Amino acid sequence: MDATSQDIQESIEQLVAYRDRLRQDVIAMGQKLKLPESKIDRTLADHPELTRLEEVLGQLQSQLAQPEA
Repeated sequence: MDATSQDIQESIEQLVAYRDRLRQDVIAMGQKLKLPESKIDRTLADHPELTRLEEVLGQLQSQLAQPEA
């Protein structure tokens, strides 16, 4: 069964919300630990789950941009 544009859009919205929450959690933890901002930024850039989320979001957005058959 193929996903509809609406299904893909809903998935994107949910993943974006999760990504944003995860980023905020990482930032809050870094601040709580009094890490330098550069270290927090590096942690965000290297975070495997955030990296994977960005990849999946890119794939879904590409799929959404393609015309439906």
